[in-house]
Amino acid sequence: MQFRSTGSRLSTAILAVLAVTALGAGTLASAPAALAAAPGAASGPASVTGFAALPAFPKDVEVTGVGAHGFFGYSFTPDGERELRWWPYGGGAPTLIDYPEDGGWATSGGDVVALGDDNWVVQMRSLTLRNMADPSAPGVDIDLGALGGNYVAVLGPTSVLAQLTKDDGTAELHIVTKDGATTTSRKVAGLPADATDFTGSVVRGGAVLVGYETGPADARSGGRALIDLSDATVSETYASADSGYDFTHLMFSGTRVAWLDWKSGTGLFVTSVDRATGQEKQTVLGARGDEWYTELVGDWLVYGTPSGPVRAVSLTSGETRVLAESGTGSAGAGDGSAAVRGTRAGDGDGLFRIEAGQDGAPTVAKVADAGEPAAGVEIQQARVPGVAQLDRTGGKVTLGWTLSRPDARLDLTLTHDATGRQLRTRVDAPAAGTDFTYTWDGTIAGVDAPNGAYTVDVRAASLDGLGEIAGQSFAMTVERTANPHDYTDNGSTDVLARDASGVLWRDDLRDRPVDGQVEPAQRGRVGSGWGTYKQIEAAGDLAGSRAGDLVAVDGAGVLWFYLGKGDGNFAARVRVGGGWNTYTRLTGGSDLDGDGRADLLAADSAGVLWFYKGKGSATAPFAARVRVGGGWDTYNQITAVGDIAGTAAGDLVARDKAGVLWLYHGNGKGNFLPRERVGGGWNVYTHLVGAGDVDSDGRPDLIAYGTGGTYFYHSTGSTTATATFVRRTTSLYAGEGAKFDNIA
Repeated sequence: MQFRSTGSRLSTAILAVLAVTALGAGTLASAPAALAAAPGAASGPASVTGFAALPAFPKDVEVTGVGAHGFFGYSFTPDGERELRWWPYGGGAPTLIDYPEDGGWATSGGDVVALGDDNWVVQMRSLTLRNMADPSAPGVDIDLGALGGNYVAVLGPTSVLAQLTKDDGTAELHIVTKDGATTTSRKVAGLPADATDFTGSVVRGGAVLVGYETGPADARSGGRALIDLSDATVSETYASADSGYDFTHLMFSGTRVAWLDWKSGTGLFVTSVDRATGQEKQTVLGARGDEWYTELVGDWLVYGTPSGPVRAVSLTSGETRVLAESGTGSAGAGDGSAAVRGTRAGDGDGLFRIEAGQDGAPTVAKVADAGEPAAGVEIQQARVPGVAQLDRTGGKVTLGWTLSRPDARLDLTLTHDATGRQLRTRVDAPAAGTDFTYTWDGTIAGVDAPNGAYTVDVRAASLDGLGEIAGQSFAMTVERTANPHDYTDNGSTDVLARDASGVLWRDDLRDRPVDGQVEPAQRGRVGSGWGTYKQIEAAGDLAGSRAGDLVAVDGAGVLWFYLGKGDGNFAARVRVGGGWNTYTRLTGGSDLDGDGRADLLAADSAGVLWFYKGKGSATAPFAARVRVGGGWDTYNQITAVGDIAGTAAGDLVARDKAGVLWLYHGNGKGNFLPRERVGGGWNVYTHLVGAGDVDSDGRPDLIAYGTGGTYFYHSTGSTTATATFVRRTTSLYAGEGAKFDNIA
């Protein structure tokens, strides 16, 4: 059956793979020793000789595939997530197999499992093949998406069967193989030209049974084809009512082919065909919702539900036998046998191998014991700080837990209490000892995480899946130094840009350079309608709320105040007052008088510069203006950059009409010391932005935007004007030098 991998119990009958000699994996000529029937094993329900030192697996695990060296099983965590493990027949701890988030897995009767990017196996396109005969071996990645392909069946450690869909919508079945860095594809010959919606079976004896859909668009019907994998050719074909793409389970043996069907009024049934005579037979099972499992063993159909016994019916004579008192799931093996998880009188609960005996009737042997509850893992000690002051620790914090045993896994979830943003990760086991540590870089999904309260939740479990899962939760607060140019309360600089259509955008930069370069982490849309303003200016934290605020002057000369909410957005605007159209330039965000609050500067059309002291109020943000001085009309750009040299207060840079940049050190009284020349050539930029502490070195910096590119100017802390800045590249606004008309 083809089932999505989430939701209700997965029918294990759909999963299995045998490695095929033609595909470089070796043919399984006989049953593996661990699966071989015990001497004296009897047909049907007769007693079975037990095995010594059988491998064990927990009672809540369902078998989902069997191979030559072990078997796959899955179980559910308390959170409802599925976990896949590999149990070796020789005993020892199982291997926990990671698969992609929201992804799935599939096997085809062997030791190889395909881990894919979708929880519905027929939609998997990006695959990793793991050969569990050697669990430590690296996986083999196959990108079916690059071929326009989807998964159909596993053929071996480096090969899969895939449906490749062409541009015209038609499909072909291919054997896709990865050899080193090279991917090759062989088309399967002998299928109808219009065949599509392929699904596959267990691989046995170098062959695989596939289902497909064919026929006119208004009268599509199904088909079945047995494919010889050595020469990629169809050897036998059979008709069916539909493809079975969304619901079937394909089976074949040396004498028969069979598949699961459903019809209203009949219910669930198995269609089987004698490969020698072509005679077709229907075996009715029951209601579709009863979670039936079915396997074909020679001429016998093995079947059951979790609420009933395991039965086998002869497709030749109709004789029925009870093989076990109960069973919960099954999987087909590449050697023609089947494995059923269940319970037998005298044998107890475990995994049983069913194969055709010398007379063709099914024999049963126990090959694995159900594990009894055992001691799990305990969290003996935790090292989670109550407060993580990231600016004091280089933007990172190390968390640690001591567990009671080393053969364990630890799953960590960090949740920002206010927004629900989460980081989820698995903490790797240490090379030695039982101390599990994780160093968090202060980001969630590549963006600096917001400040505030977090819940640190961990779940520890033993790798063998036995025992209880241990869990603990901790409270931790993240703190960073306030940044006047931060609108998302995560300590990093945010830059605002308005495009020609009046939409305002926010680029959240990384709090620290990545590989030496300042990079944007995320762009967000603030909103539209900002084209009504002549100038938009970052104003720093005017109202004392930690988040950066904004002021804007409209076409009528009214100044409006926008309170930053700390989530990247702004509260409804507040009218500050009219008459601001007398000013040609505004700049803010810097504390110019040393009182700890951001202030504003405005240059009027007569060249007079005015100082507006910040009052710390959202309703009346500024005190009455104070005249700084005249002659400022020589400058076409003025930018408050903060205290870049460690002097009395915030500083100012101003660019004259010749493109020379001048530095004015603040004197701590809302005025400035005599200017000093920084250098020429600054007229290549249309906007200079005092961007706060961009690189988290404790000093505010400058961002310059223009058609020739955007650059980050790192402030050095030098009091010598010519050595004030060092220019560095940034990917901010790359290729967008003419897109925005206002940068703040």
